[in-house]
Parts: sequence; C-alpha cells; structure tokens
Amino acid sequence: MKEIKSVSENNNKGENSSLKRIGNFIKEARLSRNQSIGELASDLKIGAHQLEAIEEGNEEKLPEKVFVKAMVRRISQKLKLDTEFIMNEFKTERKEVKIEEIVEEVSKKKDNSRQPKNLNPVGFLIFILISGFLGLIASSLIFNLFSDSSQNQTPKQEFIKKTK
Repeated sequence: MKEIKSVSENNNKGENSSLKRIGNFIKEARLSRNQSIGELASDLKIGAHQLEAIEEGNEEKLPEKVFVKAMVRRISQKLKLDTEFIMNEFKTERKEVKIEEIVEEVSKKKDNSRQPKNLNPVGFLIFILISGFLGLIASSLIFNLFSDSSQNQTPKQEFIKKTK
C-alpha cells in the first residue's frame, strides 16, 4: 500500500511542477508585455486570484484540472505564446523548474521550423531548365514582334518623306 501511495504522490508532484513551469512561463510573458495580473485577468474574464494561482503553480486554489487546462490555453493564446508547447508541458514531468530550459526548447522549436526544406536536386534542375526554355521562347516571340513592327514602320516613314 505504501508503494502505491508514494507513486501517486510522485505523480501529483510531477503535475504540480508542470503547472509551476507553465505558470512561470506565463508570468514571464505577462511581465515582458508590462501587463498586471488584474489587467490580464480582466481581459480574459477570469479571477485575478486564479491567474495568480496558475502563475504560482498552486493547485489547491484552482478548480478541476480540465478547467485549469482551458484557462492556460486561453492565457497562452492571449499572450501569443506557443499554445501547443505549453499544453504539452502538462504531460511532461520534471523535478526542477527552470525558465531557461523552457525558453531554450521554444527557441529550438522555432529554429527548426525556420530551416529550409531539402529540395530535390533533380526537380530543381528540371525547374531551371523549363524556366530557361520558357524564357527563351518568350524572348524570341518578343524579338519577332518588335522586329516585325520596326520593318512595318520603315515603309511608312519613307512614304511620309515622299509625300512631303
């Protein structure tokens, strides 16, 4: 019985630490935007005490976990944070709370999304060849169009000179 109890206590601590990490992340984002707890809570139409409890990771002052997740989702969307990353933090369990690690993980995720996709060299070569071929056709058509119009103007100019 004691082993089962200690496992469930560890799970609760893991959930609590994930809420603390999320709360710290939200607090940092709110402070970087120079918003008070009252302003953000008012914008979201939630209690300031609930927002403060989330930022502190204090589960005792919060409703059911389902409602907490919904509030965290709304808060992260309002602060324009990576909502998917924050919601995934509920699933992860760590013993220490470090904002630097969360910021580092978010920056890595953003860096990975900015990397260009590997292009197929054969497809790229075919694209260049087709573009060049179309450019050659277009330039020859334009050249023929202008050369035809310049040849047609020469007799007109000569006719004008003859009539004067």
